Amino acid sequence: MCKPFKTEIVMNPQKCIYIFCLILFTLIPAVVSAEALTGEEILAQVDKNLEPGDLSMYRKIINIEPDGKKKEFVLWYLKKDKDKIVTLFVSPASEEGRATLRLGDNMWLYIPNVGKPLRITSLQSVVGGVFNNADIMRLDYSVEYTVTTLEEDQGEYLLDLKAKTGAVAYDRLKMWVLKKEGVPSRIECYAATGMLIKTLYFKDIKDIGDGVVRPAVMETDSPLYKGYKSIMISADLKKTSLSDEVFTLNYLSRVKDLR
Repeated sequence: MCKPFKTEIVMNPQKCIYIFCLILFTLIPAVVSAEALTGEEILAQVDKNLEPGDLSMYRKIINIEPDGKKKEFVLWYLKKDKDKIVTLFVSPASEEGRATLRLGDNMWLYIPNVGKPLRITSLQSVVGGVFNNADIMRLDYSVEYTVTTLEEDQGEYLLDLKAKTGAVAYDRLKMWVLKKEGVPSRIECYAATGMLIKTLYFKDIKDIGDGVVRPAVMETDSPLYKGYKSIMISADLKKTSLSDEVFTLNYLSRVKDLR
């Protein structure tokens, strides 16, 4: 009778240890990288993904009233460094030629045929609706806010942000960040009293120009403006380099010549 044929695989113990170590050290970098991210690093990543450096892009803002009536604005948006922003009104025709400038906490509105640019505040709005000037001419989040806590919520990072100074439009933000994309999905904006002022929703993640993949749409509503809603759509982003002169009060009347 034939005996069952048996095979045995004998592996050198040193080789087993080598293979185990190889697998272990392959996995460790990914684990360490995920654990090593601090709240400030996540916030810096958000800033870089939303507005990567010096750029220009177009933004359509749509204000929707409770009865469904809409009003639309198209702005040409220019940014340099982390705290220099210019916007130019492209439409409607009644607003064409108007421009705004933001330098740090300071903001101005230029109106053709008016003697000089007018000072405006972050809580006012040059387009009406739920978005205020701080939303439209937003600085990098890391410029205005410090991360106080970092948690996880349903697979996303949850950052609690505190304003660095009293000049910031919102005293505190709660920001949910998509881990894979490194961009916000939602931000709740609070006053110093703890009252919720508005919520920002980030949608439609795609290439909006020059290889920049980020939410193309930001929507907002507010318990202070029941029934009202505003939408901001970003498109045609181009990484560009502009001189500091463009971001001055004297240049606001000439911004239209750059288009």
